[in-house]
Order: sequence, then C-alpha cells, then structure tokens
Amino acid sequence: MSLFVIVKFLHVLLAIIAVGFNATYGVWLARVAKEPVPTQSFVLRGIKRLDDWFANPAYVLLAVTGLVMVFIGDLRLNTFWIAGGLVLWAIAVALGFFVYTPMLRNQIHALETAGPRSEDYARYAANARFVGIVLAMIVVVIVFLMVTKPTLG
Repeated sequence: MSLFVIVKFLHVLLAIIAVGFNATYGVWLARVAKEPVPTQSFVLRGIKRLDDWFANPAYVLLAVTGLVMVFIGDLRLNTFWIAGGLVLWAIAVALGFFVYTPMLRNQIHALETAGPRSEDYARYAANARFVGIVLAMIVVVIVFLMVTKPTLG
C-alpha cells in the first residue's frame, strides 16, 4: 500500500467527519427549536463543541492531507478541480472561523441572557442559519469537485 493511498484514506475520513458533523447541525437546531432554554443552550453549546473540536480541525487537516497528496502524487495545484477546491476551502474556512463561529457564540449568549424570543437571538439565529446554508453549499461544491474531478475544455 502506497503512502498516497494512506493519505487519501485519511483525507476521505476527515471529509466524512467534517461534512458529517456539519450536516447534523440543522437537524439538531430544528429538533430543539421549541424546547426550553436550557435544552436549546445545551444543544447550541454541543454544536459549538462539535464544530470547534471535530469539524473545524478536520477541515484544516483536509487541506494538509490534500496538499500532501498533491506533492507526493502526480497532481498539480493549478488543476481546475484542485485549485477550485482550494479557493472554495479558503472561503469556507474564513466564513466558518471569522463569521459562523463568532455568530454561534453570540447566539448562545443572546439565548442565555435575553431568551429565545429576543430580537438579538432571532437576528443571530437567522444569520447563523443563512451562513450555515452558504457554507453547506460551498462544501457540496467542493465535494463535487473532489469526486468528479472536472476539467476545463
């Protein structure tokens, strides 16, 4: 078994972890929407922990394993599907770390201080939902590029 195959396995495993965890957030949020504040807070904090400790590190390691595959395999960074995936990955990571994570933190704070019917909470929840949908769309496009490996021309 080659080093490339081992790194590719790790890359796919990390993608399953990152995308899989992210895919559950909407389900959890919909499920808990009508529950009491302590339950909502518990779920939001759980999502934040999953994001901080599993999904986000997996996304970072995806870039590492992807780049390792480029350098040890017969691949080029300027290949359309690789370059496109890297650009979208950078956008997704920036949105995740600098927009979604702080928004989720603010959503939790607003829930715990002002309650689920407050304007602050509603605004943060709506913004987090929107950013979450945008991130999901970006990730689906990245997965499409990585699986189909389309070429231009």
